[in-house]
Formats: sequence, C-alpha cells, structure tokens
Amino acid sequence: MIKGNVDLLSKNSAQGEVAAQIIANGQLNVGQLRPFIGQDGRAYITAYLGGDPKKKESYKTVPINTNATLRRDEWKQLDDAVLGLAEFRLGGVQDLIDNGLTFNLGNAMGTTVLEYHDVSDAMEADLTMDGVTRSKGDRPIYTTHYLPIPIIHVDYEINTRVLEASRRMGNPLDTTSAERAARKVNEMMETMLFTNTTYTFGGGIIYSYVNHPHRNGGTFTAWNSSAATSASIVQDVLDMKQAAITDHYYGDYMLYIPTEYETVLDEDYDTTTPGTTIRERILKIGSIKGIKVIDTLATGTLLLVCMRSDVVRLVRGLPIQNVEWQTEGKFINKYKVLTIQVPQIRSDQEKHSGIVHYTAA
Repeated sequence: MIKGNVDLLSKNSAQGEVAAQIIANGQLNVGQLRPFIGQDGRAYITAYLGGDPKKKESYKTVPINTNATLRRDEWKQLDDAVLGLAEFRLGGVQDLIDNGLTFNLGNAMGTTVLEYHDVSDAMEADLTMDGVTRSKGDRPIYTTHYLPIPIIHVDYEINTRVLEASRRMGNPLDTTSAERAARKVNEMMETMLFTNTTYTFGGGIIYSYVNHPHRNGGTFTAWNSSAATSASIVQDVLDMKQAAITDHYYGDYMLYIPTEYETVLDEDYDTTTPGTTIRERILKIGSIKGIKVIDTLATGTLLLVCMRSDVVRLVRGLPIQNVEWQTEGKFINKYKVLTIQVPQIRSDQEKHSGIVHYTAA
C-alpha cells in the first residue's frame, strides 16, 4: 500500500528522509533531481535562469555529469499524470487556492519554519470639540509564532526492464504508480486540513480546522437521524453563521459536510416548496458561498469556514511534481512525487476565529 509521508523541518533539525537531505546539503535543488536523456545520449537538466517562470526563455538546458534514466517526453508523461491528479478532489485545499488564500514562499527549500505574527487591538478614537485633547496613545502588540514547513512525498519505482520494453515497443510509459503517488499526496493535504491530526515541530504546530484551539465549537443533531428535520438543519447552519459573526467574521463562508450527509441535502426541503432541496435552501442564507462534501471529514462533523486570509491560508512553496530520487542497482529506478504546501489556521490575540466546528451530540 502506497503511503504518504510528511517530513518536517525546523531551524536546526529535520524529521524524515527528504528533510534530512536538505539539512545536510543546505538545500534541495529540485531541478537537479529531474535529469533527462538527450538525443545525444548525455544527461541534461533544465535550469531556471530567472524572470517569468511561465516563459520558455527563462530556462536553459544544461549538461550534467550524472546518470539519467528518463527521456524528456517520458518526464512529460509522468508530469501530466501527476498534475492531472493534482486537480482531482482537493476539496478544501482547492477552495483556498480558488479564493486567493495563499502565501507563496520565495525559497521553499531554504525555508524550514515560517515566522508570522498576530496583533492585538490598540488605539481608540476620541470625540472632542477642539481636537487638542490627546487620545489614548497605546500601540499594537505583536506576538511571534512559528509554522513548520512540511514536505509531503510519496515514493514509487519504475523497473528498468519495463521502461526499456515500452521504448522498444513504442508504447507510452505506464504512469499508474505516479498517478497513485499523486493521489496519496493529495489525500495527505486534505488530511492535514480536515482531520484531528497535528504536526508539532521546531517550536510550531500545524493545526487543522477541527483541532485549532481557538475555533468556535457547538453541537447539533445528526442530519441523517430521525430527529433531524429540514428546518433544524437550516437552523444549525444559521447558528454556525451567528457564531462566526459574534467573533466578527462576516463571510463569505464555505460549509463542509462529511460524505454521510451528501444525500440528505438532496432531499426536498418540505412539501410546500416542491423542487427545492435542503441544499438549495441553505444556499439562500446570506454569505453562504458554497457547500462541499469532504470525504476525509469525520462522521458527525460540520464545518463553517470564513474565506478570509486572517482565518486560513495555504502556505505554498513547491507545487506537486516528480523527481528522480535514487537508483537501486541496475534494475529499479526510484522516484518521488513531492510538494511543499501546508494549511495555516489563524486567529487573533483575543482568540477570535472564523472557523465554526460542530459535532453531533
């Protein structure tokens, strides 16, 4: 069974194979881990020269003194397989990207910990007739926090005999392993966002929606139980919205539900409004931007998330991609699908949060 791995980096220590190599070498140059066989049989890499990364002239093909196992078109086949899966069922992660809730690291491989701050409320406006009286002269207080920067990766391998057979027969490269590796990376990203898992390292903690200490909590009657009604379901959402408003987060909101409630929302709201489903009724609530089913969300769980950067953002350092890792003997070529992306759940110093987490009573 293919399993996703999360390597964690702090300022002075590492946890995991990839992280250990970065600490040992000072960096991990992804470009050098993608050598390809040129038409002359020599090994080459594509080096980034600077400028617009989307333009061809920003890159240069450079020969290197190392072995390569794949041709350029074979790398493209693997990349197409991985990037195709990267767009599949990302759920909450994709919502962050679509809403522009991202923070891009300038040097992902060299950034082991993200240092960030929250700020206190400060200063008050005074109402006077002469404008001479001095108002309260306090200043904001900043608190420093740290977020470990993880590397999510999955290993797979390509047998040399299978690779040579595909070339000889003129068949496309079998990308099944690369696709499954990419799927596991995606699943790990969703797990970090929606499950009760924390990653503590280097003085920082990676929280999820369901375990951040400042999230708003509450209980509800399970939507698939006989005690739940269409009206009570809508009231649950209204109560969650009010909890966010009370903490001064006014929308827009995404509502996340587990798989068990998907068909419940497709039922008619009531007999007096035929053709209107419970889902459609919820979407008529102001500032509810959408409803999404999350397969990794635990049963009996509801999440309402305000789509603002001071609530949550996706720290992005390296998009999902393939690299060649090592070769075992002459017959097994090792590869990794890896990414540097981590959710950052945020709140202010007064412990206000735009996340509302309800669990079934």
